[in-house]
Amino acid sequence: MRREEHRADLGPEDPEPRSGALTAAGAAHRALLDRGATCATAESLTGGLVGAHLTAVPGASGSYRGGVVAYATDVKAGVLGVPEDLLAEHGAVHPGVAEHMALGVRRLLGADYGVAVTGVAGPEAQDGQPVGTVHVAVAMPGDQTRVRQFRFTGDRAGIRYRTVEGALSLLDSVVRGSTEESTRT
Repeated sequence: MRREEHRADLGPEDPEPRSGALTAAGAAHRALLDRGATCATAESLTGGLVGAHLTAVPGASGSYRGGVVAYATDVKAGVLGVPEDLLAEHGAVHPGVAEHMALGVRRLLGADYGVAVTGVAGPEAQDGQPVGTVHVAVAMPGDQTRVRQFRFTGDRAGIRYRTVEGALSLLDSVVRGSTEESTRT
């Protein structure tokens, strides 16, 4: 698994974070169609926004299998197969949790790619992690994964939409062939 960290500022200069998320959804959809591939989503802090953006793209049924909103920690373990000991030791806001969520939804829904998000949108810190900490993972054929950590600033809505954009941009990058940086889990 390769891990990356990115910082992004969400302030008044970014009044419509949703536009970047919609653009990223279109790019990810086209990349999947070009490869004849499908994806599935596992979401925590975004509560279904990643799937909603993917399905906002005309023709989404050609690339999107479905998603699981695993907001509660026990759903992450019980439905997506995130190890309970990992959750007990680190909490739900951890790169390994995102990785297991992505692998779990990929298998559960029979998709070529699984994309997962977990993090803290605020207003309070969670699991010892500050507001704006987000982990995104993409699982791909062969159970390889790529995980990226973001540190966003801004309000709750902005953090959630920037998470969607980050997740779908990572998916697009991985599908288009940036998998040489990935490692087998």
